[in-house]
Amino acid sequence: MNNTFGTRILAELRGDRVIWMIVFILAVVSLLAVYSSTGVLSISKGWGTEGYLIRHLVFIGGGLFITYICYLTHYMNYSKFAPYLMLICVPLLIYTLAAGADINNARRWIQIPLINQTFQTSDLAKVVLIIFVARALSAKQDYIKDFQSAFLPIIVPILIVCGLIAPADLSTALLLFFTTMLMMFVGRVSLKYIWLLIMLGVTLFAMLILLAEFFPDIIRLDTWVSRFDDFINNREGNEQIQQSKIAMARGGFFGNGPGESIQKNSLPAAYSDFIFAIIIEEYGLLGGLLIMGLYILLFFRCVRLITKSPKAFGAMLVFGLGTLILMQALANMAVSVHLVPVTGLTLPLMSYGGTSVLFTSITAGIILSVSKFIEETNINDVIES
Repeated sequence: MNNTFGTRILAELRGDRVIWMIVFILAVVSLLAVYSSTGVLSISKGWGTEGYLIRHLVFIGGGLFITYICYLTHYMNYSKFAPYLMLICVPLLIYTLAAGADINNARRWIQIPLINQTFQTSDLAKVVLIIFVARALSAKQDYIKDFQSAFLPIIVPILIVCGLIAPADLSTALLLFFTTMLMMFVGRVSLKYIWLLIMLGVTLFAMLILLAEFFPDIIRLDTWVSRFDDFINNREGNEQIQQSKIAMARGGFFGNGPGESIQKNSLPAAYSDFIFAIIIEEYGLLGGLLIMGLYILLFFRCVRLITKSPKAFGAMLVFGLGTLILMQALANMAVSVHLVPVTGLTLPLMSYGGTSVLFTSITAGIILSVSKFIEETNINDVIES
């Protein structure tokens, strides 16, 4: 009976089963890490730690269900939806800047009526822009060297979306900018247009700095400067970085064991931005390296799909989404070990937060949809031969 059940599961979850395995492992570790790190949050909010575990379990369970729905959807449908999603995404980003919920001195969220929950629009924008750029790059599969093919379909949407995200969430805007730039490079866009994108991006950033004087409540220039200054001058006064280093030092090589973190009571955002430090404290350097290895393995599985995809859109889509997950994970880890300034980026599928889990799950589902199509195509080729 168990063999029959296992066979049914394997038959249902087609595509790259290594990616399925990585998603499930990250989800399980996330439950353990969030349960351990929400003690202080539960006290300040008046909830029990079990309440946050149940809530995160709902997020993870719902996320895995959405992964499965996206996996069942043929990935070419995402190309069809891309223009309409952009038409929804851009107004949402504008609304967020103008009237979004102000949380921690940043307007990144929209308050959803009735259910009293917030929604981070930049997480939606990341996925939508990558789908849109993959569609534009695949529409012309030969070398893109003319202005008309490179500027309006690719460069302008990147600048608009990243420009609307940057005032309240510079780190996400930079992450998305570099991801799409790499997509252009892999998509055989002429280097002169990639340089044009970089120069326009620098110009846009300079304009934001100038506008910050007139819109200080929207453009977080003071936060950018203070975080960069703390990093350059290696200031130990930053409580988050200091507590993160202590947590990792306590973890050693093998860690203190699940639930045995002490620094979770002192480390701000231990359940979200700095959850990697808690993982190392409890599971040691070995556990941290294993988590990092899972993200790297996920990226290499995506690269493997690129080489097998019969359609350019599938290849570019998987590359963009895989690169986004890997870069965000490495950026989050780099913050914890003080290799880069504090960013506020979450650890994909690990950090506590509904929007982050939701859109990482969507990303994983789209990647798995591409892998399922490639597997079905290869099976049909074998049958025909």
